[in-house]
Amino acid sequence: MFGSTKAFSGFSVGDIPAAKAFYAETLGLKVTEEHGMLSLHLGTGAEVLVYPKENHTAATYTVLNFPVEDIDRAVDDLAARGVEVIRYEGFGQDERGIMRGEGPPIAWFADPAGNVLSVLQSS
Repeated sequence: MFGSTKAFSGFSVGDIPAAKAFYAETLGLKVTEEHGMLSLHLGTGAEVLVYPKENHTAATYTVLNFPVEDIDRAVDDLAARGVEVIRYEGFGQDERGIMRGEGPPIAWFADPAGNVLSVLQSS
């Protein structure tokens, strides 16, 4: 029924200008704005909708994953841009905040609205 539709995902933020600056300037994504909402244009050709929500509550799960070839370099690049890795108790993350050994190496960080994002090493 929906197999041929161009489906997309989305999540909310409390501050569209802050989100636009983060996704475009900090992460280097192509971002467009229309009707007060953002579209994140990903390298796969997919788009993610970022919409404003009054009384926004950050997602407590990962809303967007960025596969990278070199997770150590990606985490270092994020740190150089002022982005802090989220450390979870009991996850066995290394000194950079990267969890290794259970699936692909992965590190989590948040956007200005507190939504959780990740970088994970692709094979």
